[in-house]
Amino acid sequence: MADAEKSTHPDNNTRVKPDQQEYIAVNTESKTAHNLNDLIEIARDGQEFYTEAAGKVEDAELAALFTRIAGVKNEIVRSLSATVVAAGGKPADHGTFVGSMQQFYGKVRATLGDKQYGYVAELEESEDRLLKAFKDTLTDADTSPAARQEVQRLLPQVQECHAVMRDRKHAMKH
Repeated sequence: MADAEKSTHPDNNTRVKPDQQEYIAVNTESKTAHNLNDLIEIARDGQEFYTEAAGKVEDAELAALFTRIAGVKNEIVRSLSATVVAAGGKPADHGTFVGSMQQFYGKVRATLGDKQYGYVAELEESEDRLLKAFKDTLTDADTSPAARQEVQRLLPQVQECHAVMRDRKHAMKH
């Protein structure tokens, strides 16, 4: 095939045949939707866990913090869901198994020890998981430009929630 009949792959400038272009576009869209749905599921796990923890801790300041962060997670879920729809996908409507197990472990840990520290420690791990997933999505070559832009826009909120919970955990530990 002559070079004039080929175009370049959008992510890495390699030459592709015209019949491969549609496959690449569809594959990139489905990979983008998959990546964003992973973020939605992990953020939803956090939202549910923070909401539950807010109702379980006795410290009013901590309960207010958990409620505020649950609201941030809700906004992340809504924004990413809209991005998935805009890309022609179906947003995830549930959390993850790992998130459910983490929430269960957090309840057990809180029951057996310092309830407030138990929740803070498990929620901080939830923040670690979400931050890693955001960074992975940003570095994935198959993430579409629109999705990357939305993830980049939301990243400061994810980083801020992570920092708050990390600092709270360290302060409670010492």
